[in-house]
Amino acid sequence: MTVKLFYEDAYLKEAETEVKDVEIEGQKIRLLLDRTIFYPEGGGQPSDKGIIRGEGFEIEVYSVSGKDEIWHEGKLKGRKPAVGEKVELRLDWEWRYENMKQHTGQHILSAVLKDLYNSNTTGFHIFKDYSKIEIDFDGELTWEHILKAEIEANKIVSEDLPVRIKTYEDLPPKVKNSLRKSLSEKVKPPIRIVSIPSVDLIACGGTHVKSTREIGLIKVLNFYRKTRNIWRIEFACGNRALKYLDRLLEDYWESLNEMPNKNRPLIERIKELDGELKKLEGEKAELRKELWRWKAEALLSRAETLRGIKIISAVESWNMSMKDSQAFVVYLVDKNPDTVALIASKNYLIFAKNRNVKGVSMNVLLREVLGEIGGGGGGSEILARGGGFKVEPEKALEIAMEKLKRALK
Repeated sequence: MTVKLFYEDAYLKEAETEVKDVEIEGQKIRLLLDRTIFYPEGGGQPSDKGIIRGEGFEIEVYSVSGKDEIWHEGKLKGRKPAVGEKVELRLDWEWRYENMKQHTGQHILSAVLKDLYNSNTTGFHIFKDYSKIEIDFDGELTWEHILKAEIEANKIVSEDLPVRIKTYEDLPPKVKNSLRKSLSEKVKPPIRIVSIPSVDLIACGGTHVKSTREIGLIKVLNFYRKTRNIWRIEFACGNRALKYLDRLLEDYWESLNEMPNKNRPLIERIKELDGELKKLEGEKAELRKELWRWKAEALLSRAETLRGIKIISAVESWNMSMKDSQAFVVYLVDKNPDTVALIASKNYLIFAKNRNVKGVSMNVLLREVLGEIGGGGGGSEILARGGGFKVEPEKALEIAMEKLKRALK
């Protein structure tokens, strides 16, 4: 069993220990140590990072896992460590300390939400830039609710309350009945109870700061409904909160600066631009229809007629995407009865017909053509498209025209 020094002193940044076991694959290595200052991932808190160093080698630790036996995984530089030799441990303290702030801040925020709205925290996780909790909340959670909780949570932070940790083999009834969240039957002794006087009392296996003042700031960044009555709240504490807000404000002001009207609020400027874009989209749609009408007339004037069916065969020369070209072809055949359109480009084929044209399937025609020129595709009796063929578009249309004429005879 690995001795958990992080429980004896969460502020211990360096220590010496002994290698108990080694697993290695290339430059990837896993070490089992006699004792450790590295917290393993668990309870929503990510594992610690840092350095393990011995004579002739160094390991950059990026993952720590396990309960009784704690394994340290990382990238090896130098020789392979030997079982029984002494090593030095050094934490990435900034990473650990910020995680301690996030975890302690979560206790406060969850306790406040429970007190204000009788909302229980059902999930918790610390990420690199922010953390999240999930709470049960009936109705519609609003920024007004959030602000009230933030003010109360940060008041607790400023009161510089002690964060105490006590371990029990058997919980006294008074403690058990005062927990914010009932203890799961899966939790076995020793049981670590984290308490903040008059604020929170809960079982927790994470690392925490000694005083609420160390948290610095608790700021909710976003919230949204996950299920009917479960809401996800994203928040950050300490330096992570400041960094997140700085990035947010930088994005806000740079975005506003790009607007024709730079006056706040940004949402009003966005609404103005959205209105202008919708107007332009409408004008664009009208121009597209007019362009399509002239293009359709030009193609129809060159169409070949067979048994009353107008056959349009053309290479797309406007560099239109397949999506845009298909939209035009559908417009073309829908507006013109007794019409079949065969359109090709270097990258695609589109075959379409008006619904009143009988005796030929566009999907069957496409499969027959692709059977000769390669490629793939498919569709329906009315519309089919394909690509990946190995000939010039003119040749593909020539083959398609021959097959279509035979089908219409």
